[in-house]
Amino acid sequence: MEAGEFKEVLDTVRDFVREQVVPREEEIEETDAIPEDIRRKAVDMGLFGYTLPEEFGGLGATLTEDVQLAFEFGWTTPAFRSMFGTNNGIAGKVLVNAGTRAQQETWLPRLAAGQVASFALTEAEAGSDPSGLTTRAVRDGDHWVITGAKRFITNAPLADLFVVFARTGPETYGTRGISVFLVESGLPGVSVGPKDHKTGQAGAWTAEVFFDAVRVGPEALVGGAEGAGFGAAMKSLVRGRVHIAAMCVGMAQRLLAESVAYAAASRQGGRPIGEFQLVQAMLAEIQTGVYAGRAMVLEAARAHDSGEDRRIGPSAAKLYCSEMVSRAADLAVQIHGGMGYMRGTAVERCYRDARLFRIYEGTSEIQKLIIGRALLKEAA
Repeated sequence: MEAGEFKEVLDTVRDFVREQVVPREEEIEETDAIPEDIRRKAVDMGLFGYTLPEEFGGLGATLTEDVQLAFEFGWTTPAFRSMFGTNNGIAGKVLVNAGTRAQQETWLPRLAAGQVASFALTEAEAGSDPSGLTTRAVRDGDHWVITGAKRFITNAPLADLFVVFARTGPETYGTRGISVFLVESGLPGVSVGPKDHKTGQAGAWTAEVFFDAVRVGPEALVGGAEGAGFGAAMKSLVRGRVHIAAMCVGMAQRLLAESVAYAAASRQGGRPIGEFQLVQAMLAEIQTGVYAGRAMVLEAARAHDSGEDRRIGPSAAKLYCSEMVSRAADLAVQIHGGMGYMRGTAVERCYRDARLFRIYEGTSEIQKLIIGRALLKEAA
């Protein structure tokens, strides 16, 4: 996008989040759902396809533009971003990066228009490390028959399309022989379990998905190539990690704003608690984390867009920012004292919501392994 065009989009998103989504956070928390009018407005704003190519109805945002939007999404409940996050990230980017022209023409305009894609990789024994994946796709003539189960799949109850990773090679373990398929949710044999009951991130639905001898045609194999699934997954996840890091920065900024306002208004011993030096120290720690995280995310996005670094930077940003926001949430609760532990307080909700950032799209431990291995590979 042109600079002026992107600024207009960014300003619109910021205003929408703060003026229309934030006031309804408690409604989202209590109903465990995004209100339909907010969803419709997000579709109209182009948020279901803002990173998808313009030729397919998207806005064509770069990762550098994406993270600036994510800073704004992070200001409110993660459920808001979650309803369109997989379209723009891990699921949609599989189509952008690896899909055939026909697959892109079929699905990308639908996603940009508000249909939902889910990224079906995680299994009981295959999470951050997909080497234990057991879902299998077997040839039957020129078709494929997919059998297996996935869990913790974001937007599964709402999905129109599942981007499914399955073994097509002879291997039973490891990252080789994994392919990726486009499976419509209404096909015979596809079923979705009940919504998961999570600690936080209410309104962001996850569930198990079952594939019972689901039959798909040759056009469902992404890119028309067997064995390319692991590479497609990792390429999407790398970009997604920078996006998640930006979400963490946005949430930490919200936690800081809530804490500063509370420290300035709440009084103990006849004076605002913000006058106490130890409260100031906690505010300073949150602010420092926000500054560092924002700078790290913007640099990781720049290096990813240029092709300079698509390995260490994304993992480092995701590791630091997900750990940073958890610390910020803990400090914010401490600043609020007893009120910070009460339901209905923004910092209490963020405290629960933030915990997941250190787990999904690659745990903190996996990020450390990626960074360490990459550094040693460079040295060799």
